[in-house]
Amino acid sequence: MIPGIHRPAAVRVNLGAIKENIEQEKKHLKPGQKLFAVVKANGYGHGAVEVAKTAIEAGTEGFCVAILDEALELRRAGIVKPILVMGVTSPEYAPLASVNDISLTVPNLEWLKDAQEELKREHLTLKVHLGIDSGMGRIGFNEDEEFIEANHFLEDNEFFFVEGMFAHFASADSADDSYFKHQVKKFKHMKSLLTIKPKWIHVDNTAASLFDKQVVSDIVRFGIGIYGLNPSSTPTTKDLKSSIPLRPALSLVSELTHVKTIHEGDGVGYGSTYVADGDKIIGTVPIGYADGWIRKFQGFKIKVGDEYCPIVGRICMDQFMVLLPKEMPIGTEVTLISDNPNEPNNIKAAADYVDTIHYEVACLLSDRLPRVYYKD
Repeated sequence: MIPGIHRPAAVRVNLGAIKENIEQEKKHLKPGQKLFAVVKANGYGHGAVEVAKTAIEAGTEGFCVAILDEALELRRAGIVKPILVMGVTSPEYAPLASVNDISLTVPNLEWLKDAQEELKREHLTLKVHLGIDSGMGRIGFNEDEEFIEANHFLEDNEFFFVEGMFAHFASADSADDSYFKHQVKKFKHMKSLLTIKPKWIHVDNTAASLFDKQVVSDIVRFGIGIYGLNPSSTPTTKDLKSSIPLRPALSLVSELTHVKTIHEGDGVGYGSTYVADGDKIIGTVPIGYADGWIRKFQGFKIKVGDEYCPIVGRICMDQFMVLLPKEMPIGTEVTLISDNPNEPNNIKAAADYVDTIHYEVACLLSDRLPRVYYKD
């Protein structure tokens, strides 16, 4: 999708805030721990390459992504730090990862055997991290027998360098730590079965680190915290207190492109879900669900100039309408999402309104919205 650079709409990203968040987390690390910045999903909607470059300035030692293409994007941008792909990559692409010095996740023994055949043909060695399913139910080893067999397969295996072993927590962001403890126990058990020695063993994610969960981990995979957002944020529970200050980096801005008065009985938007009960001033904003501003935001109040105004009528693919308290000039600034956590249209408030988490709101913002970077 091509960025819309000829319309007044953009995601603004404060790289100064991102640098500050990483520097705060670096101070919080346990002695000897490394920080890997998680920049998957286009840097959680913030822009992977620019975030990665800023993360390097702030002292990150490596990166985590979800798919191989995201890792290749970083390499093409000149980033040479270690990169781990945490999702499952087809074994046929093991040689491509190897020649680009990208580490892949091993989800099971079958994957190892298939990847070895690909690497053999090219006489290559691949860096790998053993994925452990300690209770997330997603990918990785969860049976002792297969894991032990995989260890034996990897012993003195010229086609693989075992760089790491990791698991992912399902509920490190919860006040109830019973399942977290269950996962820690399972991971420790799988670790006890190792007959090979990975360079790094890591389970610490943003939540486990920020909420001071007592886990042993060579790496902290710092994700949502980079972007200044609390990982415990949900619509139904109060945020847990982060052990470091977090400064949100993202705002979503636009302008009024049209302003008019409608009259009693006039509808707004598809299905006329809003009908005027008298003369009303309506403003149009050139962002819609094709940009990730989904229809559920109908009724949410956004900032137009200095006023908070409700969205009326259904959000269209490319535009939506707001009810204005007074006549406002075309070109008036509109802030859909504020980077100020104290303002009522901050990203958590937006996520709460549509009954989701801020991760999803940020990741939904499509590439049609240009990313504009600044440092403050």
